[in-house]
Order: sequence, then structure tokens, then C-alpha cells
Amino acid sequence: MSPKKKPRAAPKKKLFVALAGNIGAGKTTAAKLISQSFGFELFDEPVIDNRFLASYYADMRRWSFTLQLEFLLRRVEHHELIRTVEKSCVQDRTLYEDPEIFAKYLHGLGHMGDSELQLYLEYFQRLSRDIHQPDKVICFDVPDVSVLLRRIKSRGREEEKGIQSQFLRGLNGYYATFPMVLRSKYGMDCLTLDVTRLDIRSGEGREELLDRVSGFFAR
Repeated sequence: MSPKKKPRAAPKKKLFVALAGNIGAGKTTAAKLISQSFGFELFDEPVIDNRFLASYYADMRRWSFTLQLEFLLRRVEHHELIRTVEKSCVQDRTLYEDPEIFAKYLHGLGHMGDSELQLYLEYFQRLSRDIHQPDKVICFDVPDVSVLLRRIKSRGREEEKGIQSQFLRGLNGYYATFPMVLRSKYGMDCLTLDVTRLDIRSGEGREELLDRVSGFFAR
């Protein structure tokens, strides 16, 4: 028998919460749950309408730099909008995963050249200079890439069907240290959750996630 949904109190002051995690970790589902349960304004990851994503997965070497710039612009726009919203907000994927994980990883794979990486980081420094950082970041950890692959397949995004386990495994290497980077480099408050075996879509998994998140908001 599924547990009853508990009433969730909204934070007493405005919070800007961002979710981080590998592809298929469950960020989008969690962002919607937090939005619905706590009354947060939801800022989805700009994936569905991304004009370069399909081209990127078809030819990463050609489109990695372009895609990273596209994501940078869209996420900075989100930060600017979040500043103007009166109530608490939740963002699906952080701005900081792009420079600290994706751009560096794609450069390491040879999909971005040295000059492209440097130019991207210059854009990041310029555009993020005056933005409001998240107050809280929830980092989803899924060490088992077979779980990520199953979740990616289940959601059925056409452009993601070619993602390979080794690509996700490489990203996981960067995600393992990402909470420490957020704390030490950016001074952010982070909560890390291993959601490998946690089904957050309903029942006990959903309530466990929301309980952990509620405690994180309160501290």
C-alpha cells in the first residue's frame, strides 16, 4: 500500500534550488516533484526546443562548442528570470555543470579544441559575472551507468538513442567531484543523493526524496 502524500510547507523565504546529475539521473522528474510539492516555479532544462541537440549527438566534434554556447545563453536567461520571480524557483540542471563537466569532458575527448574551450570559458566568465547563484544544489548520483541507460531509453528522446555507456561513465567521473567543486569554488550549499535504487516517481521513493529535500531546504 502506497504511503499517503504528506503536505509540504513552502520555504519561508525565497529559495533558488538547482538540480545536478548525469543524463538520465532523474533531474527532470525531481524538478517537477519539487515544483508541485513545494509550490516552486519550475525552470525546465532547455532541451526540447534546442536547435542544435540532434546535430550534436550526430556529430559531437562539429557541434560541441556550438551546443555549449547555446546552453550557456539559455541557462543565463533562466538565472535572469529567476531573479525577477517572487516565489521560490527550481532549475533542472545547473549552469555550472557546463563549464565544470561537459565543456571540459568534451575537450578531453577531442570534440572541442583548446581555443574553443578557452573561448567558451571566457563567455562563461563574462555572462555569469553578475548572476544570482543558486541557494541550494541537489546533486543526483547514479554510479551504475546501466541504470542511466535504462532511464534514457525509457523516456524515449530520439536524439539520445545513440548515447553509449562509456560516454556516461566518463561524465560520472566528473560528477563524482562536482559537489566538492560547487562548495569550494562557488561556495554553494549541496546535498548529494544516490538515486540508483530510488524510484522517485511514486510511493515510498517519492516520499523519501521529498523528506530529504525538505530537510535540506530547512537547514
